[in-house]
Amino acid sequence: MTDRYISVSLAQRGVKAVARLLDDEAPRTAAAVWDALPLGGQVYHGKFARNEIYTLLPAFAPTEPGAENTTITPIPGDLCYFTFDGVLTNPAYGYEAGSAPGEHQLLIDLAVFYGRNNLLVNGDVGWVPGNVFGTIVDGLSEFAEACNDVWMGGARGEVLSYARE
Repeated sequence: MTDRYISVSLAQRGVKAVARLLDDEAPRTAAAVWDALPLGGQVYHGKFARNEIYTLLPAFAPTEPGAENTTITPIPGDLCYFTFDGVLTNPAYGYEAGSAPGEHQLLIDLAVFYGRNNLLVNGDVGWVPGNVFGTIVDGLSEFAEACNDVWMGGARGEVLSYARE
């Protein structure tokens, strides 16, 4: 199979990175994301994982891909896919009152890890392995700067988007 590439962007910050899909390592997850593109929504910065931004989307795959190429220690440039079913409604997660996502639906978390020393553990459920389905191959440094600005400058109104390259 020929390598497939997607763009990952932060609209307000005017930054884009290019990632290669890991079709050999995570074929079901890469296909689920590719087939659903373009995707995007409100960006959030990780509270527990460390150097992570993500968006939450309603389930989009006809069949959930299941666990493949999982990690609990993502590295800079990893794109990860997580499935959540109602667990994000705990007020400790910090979503604004009345806006906790996914209370009654399956949610997909599409995440970008932009720095080192990440650990995917949740105080309520324990380890949260994610499917690594892509890796940033161009633009990580600039994208990481913008991600850090999401942390320091705020996420309100910023959109994290994924599209075919």
